[in-house]
Amino acid sequence: MKQLNIGIVAHVDAGKTSLTERLLHTTGVIDHVGSVDDGDTQTDSLALERRRGITIQSAVVSFRIADLKVNLIDTPGHSDFIAEVARAMHALDGAVLVVSAVEGVQAQTRVLMRTLKRLGIPTLVFVNKIDRRGARYGDLLDELRGKLGVELVALSTVDGAGTREARALPRSFAEPELFAELADALSGSDETLLSAYVESRPTRPGARRAALARSSRRALVHPVFFGSAVTGEGVDALIDGIRRYLPYRQPNGTRARGSVFKIERGPVGEKISYVRLREGALRAPARLSLYRADTDGHVSVHEAKVTAVHVFTDGAATRPGEVEAGGIAKVWGLRDALIGDAIGSPEELPPRGLFAPPTLETVVAPAVPHERAKLFAALRDLAERDPFINVRGDTDITVSLYGEVQKEVIASMLAERFGLEVAFAETRTVHVERPVRTGAAHRDLGASETPSIHLALRIEPGPPGSGVDYQITAQRGNFLLGYLTAVEETVRQTLREGHFGWRVTDCVVTLTDGGYVTGKTAGQFRAMAELLTREALRRAGTHVCAPVHRFELETPEASAPGILIALTDAGAELRAQETREGVCHLAGTIAAGAVHGFERRLPGLSQGEAVFTSTLDGYRRVWGEPPRREGVLRSDEPAGLG
Repeated sequence: MKQLNIGIVAHVDAGKTSLTERLLHTTGVIDHVGSVDDGDTQTDSLALERRRGITIQSAVVSFRIADLKVNLIDTPGHSDFIAEVARAMHALDGAVLVVSAVEGVQAQTRVLMRTLKRLGIPTLVFVNKIDRRGARYGDLLDELRGKLGVELVALSTVDGAGTREARALPRSFAEPELFAELADALSGSDETLLSAYVESRPTRPGARRAALARSSRRALVHPVFFGSAVTGEGVDALIDGIRRYLPYRQPNGTRARGSVFKIERGPVGEKISYVRLREGALRAPARLSLYRADTDGHVSVHEAKVTAVHVFTDGAATRPGEVEAGGIAKVWGLRDALIGDAIGSPEELPPRGLFAPPTLETVVAPAVPHERAKLFAALRDLAERDPFINVRGDTDITVSLYGEVQKEVIASMLAERFGLEVAFAETRTVHVERPVRTGAAHRDLGASETPSIHLALRIEPGPPGSGVDYQITAQRGNFLLGYLTAVEETVRQTLREGHFGWRVTDCVVTLTDGGYVTGKTAGQFRAMAELLTREALRRAGTHVCAPVHRFELETPEASAPGILIALTDAGAELRAQETREGVCHLAGTIAAGAVHGFERRLPGLSQGEAVFTSTLDGYRRVWGEPPRREGVLRSDEPAGLG
């Protein structure tokens, strides 16, 4: 069977979860359309999701359009959960971007379209809420084209916009006006259609539709549909568009390759991995390889045994079976799996930089002091579902964050799943450390004449953004493979905490010499490697660097002076400023720690009209007294060398 994996993405409150419900109802999967307000939707299962009326975790449901099986992923809309959205996007064949006909293009709308465009994901646009007061059509299309910066073709018009009687009317491919719009939108991707239009040669409506489908499936142009998820208006046309304009996959016979994009726990605590299979087929029992990349791009491999595979049937229901290329399944048995792991080949790993790490963190403390161990275990469990939580437990327990709303989410999950009440400290910025100069260290274990273990390491600065580049110039024949692995793993682990407690990055670490005599253990190599890494790092010295975001901002020209003052107060550096048609466009950099405070001021400065987006742009040295990471407990002399 042909399969298609699509995501529903949108700015918060644009109506994507309501659209998911309407799609399931229209295709006959459910009899009742759930309501976000009533908390009875198919995809929002967390209690906090139902209370707040927002999506926090991605959810999968399935439906059919004729001979096409569609697996639909409902993703979060709040900017604090953009990493969850990015992870889901890596599993998609296509997407539906939902835009409110009233609010139009909002901040998160632009971020999402930018990500979809960067990943080359074919995308349909569904303009929702045409029955709401203030709904727009003509000027909204102009806004979509101007602010999203992509080629769009509207396949429906709206009659009675902003009223309860609003109707979405399909456009005919025989219309001269639509033909002209197609020729303009496809001018860079379909010369045949363009020349037919320019030369006034007759073309059949079917040929025009086929030309749109070809370019849409290549993410070169994006069909636009109008409607209402609440009333169902325009949803039939969208369903037809999903079938016609998004690329599906056919089963193939190659070996299983895919990725893990979600993890949850079953009724008895068993780990369940959500796998998107790009090639081959997978059924239980089976053995496979899991590939994982750390924050520095280093790839490791783990072997795993599949004990059960459940494929999606209708809605959220599943059944035991075989998942084929293009499909999504729940997989049991992958005990060590993490979100983002690749199955079958490292080529399935997401592009480096797709998941920008969080730049904020906070200390979490249990309301009952003696429940600290229980809290740490619970947070480690939550980190399986979201690796970017990055739980640390030294003198304090810390978690990483993208934004303040995540605190509420973590607190709610801890209370509902583990019966834990917690308190959070003030959010702080996550820094990194970079080596200043080259530092080297060597050490012998045992008698100086005949040492039983000898190791030598060198640490030197690397290019910005390079992570930890580990190299070996020592004679590999002097080591067992297991000892080399133990040394590398320990070096990488040790560099997670530099002199000031922050992760050390952008460096080259070289094992320059070494050897051993019989009777030694990997544990002894690990202990010596930790000691040498710290010694070499001490000699190299480190600079503490703070995260910096690249930002873009649009605001009415009248609001620009006050916003420029606020940016100056936040320490931002302006790189570009331009005013077009009464709208001021600003771009520059701002310290990650200043983003939240600036975003809180922005609505009041612009009467809610400004659109601000920011993404991590790297790290810059902190001058003056370097900030230390609080709550880090580190031993100078590791045990276990004897």
